[in-house]
Amino acid sequence: MTRMLNLKDLSPEVLLIFELLKEQNEQSIQINTKRLCENINWHHFLELTLHHRVFPVLYSKIKLLGENTVPLFVAESLRQYYKNNTFRMLQLSAEMEQVSILFSAQQIKALFLKGPVLAQDLYGDISLRTSSDIDFIVPIQSLEEAEELLVRRGYQKDDYIETVLEDWRWRHHHVTYFHPEKKIKLEIHWRMHPGPGREPTFQELWKRKRQSSLTGSPVYLLGKEDLFLYLISHGARHGWSRLRWLVDIQQMMKQEINWKMVCELFKIYHNINVAGQAVILAAQLLHSSVHEELKPLLSVKRSQQLAQEAIFYLERMVNLHTDPVPLEISKYHARHLFSLMSAQQKCFYILSFLHPYPEDARILPLPKRLHILYYPLRPFLWAWRKRKKPALS
Repeated sequence: MTRMLNLKDLSPEVLLIFELLKEQNEQSIQINTKRLCENINWHHFLELTLHHRVFPVLYSKIKLLGENTVPLFVAESLRQYYKNNTFRMLQLSAEMEQVSILFSAQQIKALFLKGPVLAQDLYGDISLRTSSDIDFIVPIQSLEEAEELLVRRGYQKDDYIETVLEDWRWRHHHVTYFHPEKKIKLEIHWRMHPGPGREPTFQELWKRKRQSSLTGSPVYLLGKEDLFLYLISHGARHGWSRLRWLVDIQQMMKQEINWKMVCELFKIYHNINVAGQAVILAAQLLHSSVHEELKPLLSVKRSQQLAQEAIFYLERMVNLHTDPVPLEISKYHARHLFSLMSAQQKCFYILSFLHPYPEDARILPLPKRLHILYYPLRPFLWAWRKRKKPALS
């Protein structure tokens, strides 16, 4: 039995956005315009469309409410956001194609995860989705060469990962590069998600790849089943704090996909509960159609609990990408991430604490040849850090 989500603490502005994003809801919107627009703070509505990155889709939908209902400044602002986003996506498309050509010339395999290829694939129009950067994944053995090519192209490394005993390979999953003149950010991945945890190998992903129809030169993206798995895990990891990620799921659920294979992938990579969370949210908040193969997920009790937990992020404008994240949000998110994990994933996660951290090396610097000693020293260094924390606060 599917339990309905408790939405009583959501603002009228968020509820209006839900209504506008729901599938085949045009007639209902027009009939219920007056009720939907009661007590709407239109400035906050605009703020939310930017936060959730859904203004390109809402640009056309807002017209359903009628010119006399929506203030002119709202419609004009959405039009300008839409226009600016279109120009940006065209710029990212051109750069994405050039990066793909550059890598292909050096025989580096690359799969583009998001950005313009995703917009074209899901919406059929790059202007209908926003993207702040270009994400792609390469085999880990090609990472160093790929980074050198980006530097030659004018990109600068934007974040440096501290590591000890090669933990960067599984604790992290990407590194960021920024082009100061073009103002373009690239995220080069060697994993789709941070570890520890299982995910498809690059070889498996490459075998199931597709070629995008967006560009003249070959640009490759994930197979549909892998893409669905990726988008669900990515959205869940961020608490579905931006509705854009849920609209992506809505769009994917309309497509012709091997749903049986999708369900097998959920089982293999221990994502059943997380998949159920996404399907429940898309079905209840956006009225997404649910394929027969996915319907059993709607009644999974754990998935229903996780879906309700995600409403916390929609009751607030949670931004997990900008530090400092408020303490209340940070604590809730840490607990939620742990609750998303399967029993096996929780086991791997707890065991990962036994592996030394870069902080251990800062407290007790050792020559690289002696880094193995951080394993037996880890409990003592952890206790030392905990004891010193109050004194530093």
